Amino acid sequence: MKCDKNYPIERYLKEIPPRCECGYALRPDVVLFGEPLPSQVLFGSYSLSRDCDLMLVIGTSAVVSPMSHMPVIAKENGAKVLEINPKETFLTNLVSDWIIEGLAEDIMPEIVKRVKEI
Repeated sequence: MKCDKNYPIERYLKEIPPRCECGYALRPDVVLFGEPLPSQVLFGSYSLSRDCDLMLVIGTSAVVSPMSHMPVIAKENGAKVLEINPKETFLTNLVSDWIIEGLAEDIMPEIVKRVKEI
């Protein structure tokens, strides 16, 4: 958390709590609940959402802001939105062009297989 050094996942499993060579605690490279997204990630997401032709929305409740706004931004800028979820979200009837109902772990391998066949 002090020096921004990155380690493979195995390093996190060696000791509890995991520590960096500098002596400070390690933390995973994720945004935890209540933390802001890094600004370059947020602005990059807005830009990619505005410029995409197709957005895949996979396995989300679509309620955590600001990322829940990305499909809306994509749709407002002409993209098609494909939602893959086990249950409906606010996007389902308002934003998504196509909905595949089910678990991502079941659906995505089949999509990848079919795309490879094209």
